[in-house]
Amino acid sequence: MAKKIIAGSAKASRRKSRKKASAIQARRKKEFLYRGYTLEELQAMPFEEFLGLLPSRARRTYTCGLNYEQQLLFDKLKEADGPVRTHRRDLPIIPQFVGKTVSIYNGREFKDVEIKPEMIGCFLGEFVLTRKAPQHSGPGVGATRSSKFMPLK
Repeated sequence: MAKKIIAGSAKASRRKSRKKASAIQARRKKEFLYRGYTLEELQAMPFEEFLGLLPSRARRTYTCGLNYEQQLLFDKLKEADGPVRTHRRDLPIIPQFVGKTVSIYNGREFKDVEIKPEMIGCFLGEFVLTRKAPQHSGPGVGATRSSKFMPLK
């Protein structure tokens, strides 16, 4: 009578336990940080201090002063409850805008964008594309050597 081997070798069991340990586990949501500050710290921070954290182009937009239309949008966004429609794509996002919905015009229609913490420091227009990729069909008659001799009927 032949003996049946019930369990695998010790090497196989070690391999199995290593594989189980290295399996991907459920990821915890990573806490949002912008230049080392949490969203709550950024919202509580004085505006002039926050400007020092912004990239230079966005910082200059606020330090040189907003134009009339940008200032209107800025004030509307700070106090808005519902979506705000705008053509202005050149307003940098600040922490007070997080959670608000903005309908941004892309040249043809308004696209709704919900502002998330990861968008801080970017401009509104970066999240609504004004151009779309062309959708090409197959090649036309005469476009390739093989299609030159295709019957037209």
